[in-house]
Amino acid sequence: MAALPKVDKIWMNGELVDWDSAQVHVLTHALHYGSGVFEGIRCYETPTGPAVFRLTEHMERLARSAKMMRMELPYSVEQLVDATLALIAANGLKSCYIRPLVYRGYGVMGLDPLPCPVDAMIAVWPWDTYLGEDALKNGVDAGVSSWRQRSSNALPPQIKGTGSYINSSFARMEANDHGYAEAIMLNEAGMVCEGTGENIFVVRDEIIVTPPVSDGILEGITRDTVIALAQDLDFDIIEASMTRADLYIADEVFFTGSAAEIVPVRSIDHRAIGTPGPMTLAIQEAYFNVVRGLDSAYEFWLERV
Repeated sequence: MAALPKVDKIWMNGELVDWDSAQVHVLTHALHYGSGVFEGIRCYETPTGPAVFRLTEHMERLARSAKMMRMELPYSVEQLVDATLALIAANGLKSCYIRPLVYRGYGVMGLDPLPCPVDAMIAVWPWDTYLGEDALKNGVDAGVSSWRQRSSNALPPQIKGTGSYINSSFARMEANDHGYAEAIMLNEAGMVCEGTGENIFVVRDEIIVTPPVSDGILEGITRDTVIALAQDLDFDIIEASMTRADLYIADEVFFTGSAAEIVPVRSIDHRAIGTPGPMTLAIQEAYFNVVRGLDSAYEFWLERV
């Protein structure tokens, strides 16, 4: 995988700093114990200039993650939104990926993070869709992971925390070793949860099903978007628990996420899925029309740079 493309500035603790100067001390608490929360957001080029998709909702989720981690945000949601828009403008980007991170900084060492300061940063850079352009068109092969989703009573999946994603990294490495582009994780009860960095939707008999939050998934903002778009398209969509067998007999399966966007799944554990299916393609088209500013009905989801 290629190195991140550099841009001019990164926002750190209220200031724009040069990309190469955006550094932290090696004894930063988050580096040792994973004590950070983050977001993944996209800015899209539209006919009237760059616009960030559901930026405020992402920053609100960041604040919720910080609250669950007992981290007092040093900036308000509004300040983080303004900083993001200013950072994109300062770097002259028409489209980009956005990574806000709030983390326990340099101060003390040990498992109790509360004495450490809370730092914040926002980085932006050009980044194509997470699983690749071919994945958007032709789908990906996925496999059910032997690694289970982290338990709600161990590391709550509702927290988008840095340390939590070690679990996802294990599953992703295993999937790649087996020749799959992505893994599908089950919870400890064997119910379908999500991909390593995406939510999942299953279509059978023209009904779209996605796991409920109570089964241990991240409350995805793209997931929420897809539910709204599906309803507006007059599709039947429900939240319900599923087993891995439901994946094998599905008519369509697709992943959703800010980084991955809307990705069809063409096979699961070497069982072929009918993809890209008509409902997946309809939702994918609606989604890209919205984020690219081509559907005025959803303008309220776009925050202009």
